[in-house]
Amino acid sequence: MSFLLPKLSSKKEVDQAIKSTAEKVLVLRFGRDDDPGCLQLDDTLAKTSSDLSKMAAIYLVDVDKTPVYTQYFDISYIPSTVFFFNGQHMKVDYGFPRTSLTFWDWKVTLVEVTFLPVNSADCFPASATPGVQKSASH
Repeated sequence: MSFLLPKLSSKKEVDQAIKSTAEKVLVLRFGRDDDPGCLQLDDTLAKTSSDLSKMAAIYLVDVDKTPVYTQYFDISYIPSTVFFFNGQHMKVDYGFPRTSLTFWDWKVTLVEVTFLPVNSADCFPASATPGVQKSASH
């Protein structure tokens, strides 16, 4: 199902997605197209993407083509997912120290993570992202 979701294949494309996705949650799935866990998550993301299209933009990012982000977000589990809102990294706390989210009950988790910032835009602190400059309007 990874062919149904848009792919970002360079740091520049990831930077552009982070900067240009406004008033929606940006969901970046880090992984590999041929990984069984990624294929399972991609299937769930693809099925959910139309329902969340007004609240979220979902992209697939190959960990081998974006090593700067793989290292920056400490991506050590494949697949992992990182969330942004208005260009700011959302640190999701599910009781473990990682800021990326691995696969489990994605339909509930994705809806919860997507719904919250769209309806409470001021509840997330700013954080640095490598190579991404925030615009003056944020």
